[in-house]
Amino acid sequence: MEKSKLVLRSFLNSLGATAYIALVAIFLSNAQNIFGAEEKKIFLIPLAMLLLFVLSASVVGALILGKPILLYLDGEKRAGVKLFLHSVAWLLGFTLIAFFAISQL
Repeated sequence: MEKSKLVLRSFLNSLGATAYIALVAIFLSNAQNIFGAEEKKIFLIPLAMLLLFVLSASVVGALILGKPILLYLDGEKRAGVKLFLHSVAWLLGFTLIAFFAISQL
C-alpha cells in the first residue's frame, strides 16, 4: 500500500471512529431526556451501558484494527503496522483537538 493511500485510509478510519464516538456522546448526553429517570429502570441501565460499550469496542476496533490486521495477514506486515500506527496518531490528534476545545469553553 503506497504511503499517500495509507495516510488517507488511516485518516478516514480515525475520522469514522471519531464520528461514531461523537454520536455515542450525543446519545449519552441526551439519554435522560430520551428515557427518563425512573427507578424501575435501575437494572436495564447498566445492561444497556455494557452492551453499548461492547458494541462500541467492536465498531471502533473494526475501524482501527480491521484493515491493518488484513494487511498483516496478507503478508504486508510493514503496511499493516504503519496503517495501525497512523490511525492511532490521527486518533491522538482528534483527542487533543477535543481537549483543546473543552479548555476553550
